Amino acid sequence: MTVNIPDSKANPSMDPHPEIIEILPTSLLEGNRQLVSELKGMARSLGLDFGWHYLLDLVWIINKLGQVDGKCIMDAGAGTGVVQWYLASKGAQVISVDRTSRANLPPRYRRRFRVRGKRQEDLLPAGQVFVENFRSKSKLRAKLSSQTRDLIGMVEVRRSPGHVIIYNQDLLNLADIADNSMDAVVAVSALEHNQPAELELVVEELMRVLKPAGSLLATLGAARDQDWFHEPSHGWCYTDASIRRLFHLSQDVPSNCDRYDELFTDLHECAELRDNLAKFYFQSGDNGMPWGMWDPQYQSVGVCKVKPG
Repeated sequence: MTVNIPDSKANPSMDPHPEIIEILPTSLLEGNRQLVSELKGMARSLGLDFGWHYLLDLVWIINKLGQVDGKCIMDAGAGTGVVQWYLASKGAQVISVDRTSRANLPPRYRRRFRVRGKRQEDLLPAGQVFVENFRSKSKLRAKLSSQTRDLIGMVEVRRSPGHVIIYNQDLLNLADIADNSMDAVVAVSALEHNQPAELELVVEELMRVLKPAGSLLATLGAARDQDWFHEPSHGWCYTDASIRRLFHLSQDVPSNCDRYDELFTDLHECAELRDNLAKFYFQSGDNGMPWGMWDPQYQSVGVCKVKPG
């Protein structure tokens, strides 16, 4: 059974924790102009680029989270992505988890945000990272450009009120995170990079660390009729039925997946996303938008699952 839901809008009175499956409408951008501007500004100041659909993902997740000041939130599959820094800037303590090491996190992040490692090996001292960057084998021009960005970032002396705790670990085994310890878990276009056979186990592990009544908020690739693998992004796209099975969501959870074609047409016609592709898309034919040609092959779906209270 598919239950229709309205397009998401910014609404402070909205319950931030309803279970839902929602293909992300492009109207999210127009309905959240201040947040979009804030996210773009933060990414620009940190030298980060957005994947072509990430603004939709971020706006949806942040709206669903509601107030985050003083909360403990896990960013699952975080990399160096902007959501962890945004949440820290709003007063959250963020557990930043990724199986790829960020032990050599550039100094510009550490100067602007309160950052530490979950374990000693999770984060090298900032001075050591800065020196080792000069010893790397990268080309001098790229090296100087990178170091200049770090120096500029280090000029920022006003630190965020929240914290980011780096934890280099596979999501299948969050051994150092206690049961019932997170107010929320977010995953921005990350869970689809797990094999389908593993994703259900990842979801179970993320639910383990959530407090009762806490929410798992994840965005993935949506599929219309059958699950399929998008090779350029190395990610799976899932149907409504597969999402319900993998996230253990009942048939009563509302979904707008019956509007797949309508929402996909809106996405193809979205000038804001089309005209603001990151530079890296124009440098390769092996990505989600080969050589910068706007041609979405899938669309994002947001999933909210709540741990029973």
